[in-house]
Amino acid sequence: MYTLGHDFMPPGIHAGGLRYHGASPLVSQLVHAGVRRSPCCAADRLLRGGGALFRSEGIIPAPESSHAIRGAIEEALQAKEEGKERVILFNLSGHGHVDMAAYDAYFSGQLEDYEYPEAAIKESLAHLPKVELA
Repeated sequence: MYTLGHDFMPPGIHAGGLRYHGASPLVSQLVHAGVRRSPCCAADRLLRGGGALFRSEGIIPAPESSHAIRGAIEEALQAKEEGKERVILFNLSGHGHVDMAAYDAYFSGQLEDYEYPEAAIKESLAHLPKVELA
């Protein structure tokens, strides 16, 4: 499983669900096998994707879901650039009704991206047991 370990404590940010530092064993295996990638994007880019869904469909997605929306948008733009037709699926896992403060900060230009320090990530990873993958 991809994780930063049990001793990792991320700072409080605008979207609590995004603070979870692990991925399910199934998702981890898909990433490890190269079937799925797990990109990261800054808060302003992901909420831009959520805002696009709101404007086009009237749905306010949770910031967690906005990661998937942003990824789907990027895949669609890449397909358009390549002149290819693709079927792109994403999971809309939750509404953003309790995350309106994050959207308000984004739309008012007050949202600050937070980059977790690389040294702190390495420190947490150093405490993980070494496991050989088959």
